[in-house]
Amino acid sequence: MDTESQKRVRILIYIVEDDINIREMEEYALRNSGFEVMGFSEGSSFFAQCEKKLPDLVVLDIMLPGESGLDMLKKMRQSERTKQVPVVLVTAKTSEIDAVRGLDAGADDYITKPFGIMEFISRVKAVLRRYQVNREEVIHFEEILMDDRKRVVKVDGKQCNLTYKEYELLKYFLQNQGIVLSRDKIMDTIWGMDFEGESRTVDMHIKTLRQKLGSCGSYIKTVRNVGYKLEKGKEEP
Repeated sequence: MDTESQKRVRILIYIVEDDINIREMEEYALRNSGFEVMGFSEGSSFFAQCEKKLPDLVVLDIMLPGESGLDMLKKMRQSERTKQVPVVLVTAKTSEIDAVRGLDAGADDYITKPFGIMEFISRVKAVLRRYQVNREEVIHFEEILMDDRKRVVKVDGKQCNLTYKEYELLKYFLQNQGIVLSRDKIMDTIWGMDFEGESRTVDMHIKTLRQKLGSCGSYIKTVRNVGYKLEKGKEEP
C-alpha cells in the first residue's frame, strides 16, 4: 500500500442512514476509497460510539426514525466533544429547505438523493481537505483573540458568544487579514455552496457578527460592490 493510501485508511467516517441499501452503498464506496467506515441506522448507537471514539467526518441523513438528522446535528454542535466534527448531510430533493437549515446549523456540505458515487466521494474528500488545512490555533488581531483549540473568542478579554457560522466567518477574516474577500468567496468557503440570495445571507451574518464584536466590529470593512476585509482603522463612510 502506498503512503497516500496508508494516510487515507486512518480517516474514520461514520454514516448515519436508516435505509440499509443506501448505507451499504455509501460504506462500500468509502472503503474502496481507502477510508475506515462504521454505519448506524439511528442516533442513539451513533452517539454511544462517539463517546468511545470520534470520527473524522460524519455522513448524516436528514430523514431518520426517531431523532432527525437536523436534531442530531444541533446536538453535535452543542457538545464540546463533537462540535468540531465535520458533517455532510444527505437529503431528498424535496427537503432542500432542511438542507439549508442544516448548513446554517453547522453542516459543512449536503448532497441530495439520488446521487452518483463519484460525486459523493468528491464531496466527502472536499470537506476533509478543508479540515486538514494547517491553521493557527490561537489568532490575535487588535483586541480580538481566537483560541481555535477551545473554540473560544474573546474581545477586550471578555468572551464573545458566536454561532457556528459567525465563528467560522470571523476565523476566515482572521486568517486573511487585510485581504479583500468577495461575497462569492465567503459563501463558497463558509457555506460550501452557491445559491441564490447569497449576498443577503453573507450580509446578514456580517451584520450580526459586527454587532457581537462591539467596537471591534468596525474592523470588518465593507468593500463596495465586492465584499469585505478585516483591517485596522475606521471604515470609510
